[in-house]
Amino acid sequence: MTRSIRLIADDYGLAPGVSGAILELIKCGRLTGTGCMTGFPEWEEAAARIRPFRARAAVGLHLTLTDQTAATGPSSLAPDGKLPKLASLALPMRRGRIDERDVHAELDAQYDRFVNALDGAPDYIDGHQHVHFLPMVRSWLLARFGRSARKPALRGAPGLPGLDAAVAKIAAVAALAAGFNRSMQRAGFSVMTPLSGIYDWRRPERFASTLRAAVDTLPQRGVFMCHPGHVDDILRARDPMQAVREVEFAVLSSRAFGDILDKAGVRVMDSGE
Repeated sequence: MTRSIRLIADDYGLAPGVSGAILELIKCGRLTGTGCMTGFPEWEEAAARIRPFRARAAVGLHLTLTDQTAATGPSSLAPDGKLPKLASLALPMRRGRIDERDVHAELDAQYDRFVNALDGAPDYIDGHQHVHFLPMVRSWLLARFGRSARKPALRGAPGLPGLDAAVAKIAAVAALAAGFNRSMQRAGFSVMTPLSGIYDWRRPERFASTLRAAVDTLPQRGVFMCHPGHVDDILRARDPMQAVREVEFAVLSSRAFGDILDKAGVRVMDSGE
C-alpha cells in the first residue's frame, strides 16, 4: 500500500526567487503546499502567481512576527516599524512590554492580506520561526477562529527529539509548543503533527538525510517543513538563510528523490488529503 507524506515549504512571498522555486516544486508534484508571508510589497504579484494552484496545493498563511517590516507600521510590537528578532520577542511579551492588541492587529492585517489577494481563507496556519506557538498568537487563533465552524488546520509540535545533531533545536521548539496540540485540538482545530524537518541549516548536507528519515518514518498526519528557494538580491537583503535554500531545492527536485519515494512506496500528499 502506498503511504503519503505531507511536504510543506515555508516562506512563499519572502522573495521572488523563493516563490519561483516553490512554484516549480508544486508544479512537478514534489510539495503538498506552501505557507505565505503576506507583508511584503511584492505580495500581490506573488499571490497572483500561486492563485491558479490553489486547487492542487495547500496554500497556508505563514504568520510573521520577527525580522521583517510590520504590516501595521510602528507599535509596541515594532517601535520603528520593523518586527523584532525572535530573541527580543518572547520575553517582552511575557513581561507585558508588548501590547497583545498590537500583536493581534498585526496578525489580522497579515490574514486579511491573504484573504483579499487569494479570495479565500488559508488552508492552514503556521508561523515563521514557530511564532504561532507563542501565547499571544494562540490567543489570536482562539479569538479569530474559536467559534468558526470552518477552522484552518494548524502546524503542530515536533515529536520527541532523537539522537541526531538537531536534538537541542528540536527540544527548544517542542518546549515553545508545550500544550499547543492539546489546547488547539480541544478548541476544534485540526493539528498536523508531529512536525519534522528541523535540522541545522548551517549544515546544508544534512537536509537530504533529514528528508530521507521523514520518507521512512513520518506518519500521514505529520508534516515535513522545508525552505527551498533560489537566491536573489531581495532574499539577500531580507534573510540570512540563503545558499541552503538552493540545496533544498536541488534535493527536492532531483530524480534521486523521486527514486527514493518510489522505492519506499511513498508519494507526496496532495492538498485534498
